Amino acid sequence: MKISVRNLEPTKVRLTITVDPDELNPYLDQARKEIGKQVTIPGFRKGHVPGPIIDQRVGFASVAGEAVNAGVPELYSKALEEKQLHAMAQPQIDVKDIPSSAKDDTKLKFTAEVEIRPKFDLPDIEGMEIEVPKPAVTDEDVDKRLDNLRQRFGTLVSVDRPATKGDYANIDLDAVIDGESVDSQQGVSYELGSNTMLDGLDEALDGLSAGEETTFEGTLEAGEHQGEKAQIKVKVNSVKAEELPDLDDEFAKEASEFETLKELREDVRKQCQVDAEGRQATDARDAFIAKLQDGLDIPVPKGIKQSMVTDQLKNSGKDPDKASKDEKAEAEQTVEKELRDQMTLDALAEKLGITVSQADVTNFLASIAQQYGMDPSAFINGIVRNGQLGSAVQEVGRSKGMLAGMRAVTFKDPDGQEVDLSRFLGEDEPQAQEEQDESVQAASAAAEVADQLSQDQE
Repeated sequence: MKISVRNLEPTKVRLTITVDPDELNPYLDQARKEIGKQVTIPGFRKGHVPGPIIDQRVGFASVAGEAVNAGVPELYSKALEEKQLHAMAQPQIDVKDIPSSAKDDTKLKFTAEVEIRPKFDLPDIEGMEIEVPKPAVTDEDVDKRLDNLRQRFGTLVSVDRPATKGDYANIDLDAVIDGESVDSQQGVSYELGSNTMLDGLDEALDGLSAGEETTFEGTLEAGEHQGEKAQIKVKVNSVKAEELPDLDDEFAKEASEFETLKELREDVRKQCQVDAEGRQATDARDAFIAKLQDGLDIPVPKGIKQSMVTDQLKNSGKDPDKASKDEKAEAEQTVEKELRDQMTLDALAEKLGITVSQADVTNFLASIAQQYGMDPSAFINGIVRNGQLGSAVQEVGRSKGMLAGMRAVTFKDPDGQEVDLSRFLGEDEPQAQEEQDESVQAASAAAEVADQLSQDQE
């Protein structure tokens, strides 16, 4: 097999693959066998029809078509492996030449254009030290958490005064375009300052009392007239303020298992400390990836980036065609970071020789299924049916590579003290295998499904 590679972009190549007859012949023979099982030819049992007879009765073109459909994906994968290219998307295949008969010397030739991971060299992580901030907890952190707890026990009471930020207003809305009402809602409860509905609504409601109304211009964000400007008429039916319980021993008894506010505050501080340590672990992860990328120029594949930006905007409730310049720029920045992080972790996993077993993938998918309260077997079945198994394998490889890499470096706080992240990073692979096996056994049903599906894929 002859392979030539042309760089179209820093992250896109065109492979031209020419296949020798001896490499194509096994696919032609297999195609003849499969066709022979499906056709009825007098004098021969199904599945036992000689190849030349298949070529004669069915036509070599049909045989070659079946062979190409089966062979091109495998030959393309072999070409990627030989040239050490890492595809990041499905290729665009264009078959150029196919032999017209069994005796035709024409070689199968096809091209494949595909976006790839760019080549870059990661730094050596041996002896690497990374600084991360301390997991500090302030009195403000504790007070904020206590305030959140108070809000869970708060009540809304009617007030005879103009509405202000933090109040809850019961309102009627009517959107008018060219003098015609196009949408209306009655009895909507809205928290002033939350900015969860129409732009300009918070400003319009601020200072209004029950029974008062006003009109402002806004852009409709849903419905038939989404994206259009309208005159929004808003009427306030009532204004309510949130009344919070006093922060005292009585509240501590009602809201927790503690008898005094002091005990509750101490427990809340411990919870804040746990959260702070979790944030420190997240900071360590981000700092680790940033350290790997330091000084590297990692271009991102344009096509994949554009597709992800579109999805990002849609997932945030925005129309990609109508999104503002700032909204698109923010989405692009998010997507570029995500792509660079993914490519960095993929390269790290390869550098460290990380392998992903079926147990790894099954355990990973089973844990996700449990988070969403789904049956592991059904969930894994759906993943494979939708063609997402490869993405799951890749995600597991990234996670294992990142954890292995973080265990290999030293994290220190600003005072130079070593930071112990073992609670978040787990143990090295050999030590953690027993726990992993137990976890996989707990998801045995999912494992059986994954195993069968894996065999079917092969």
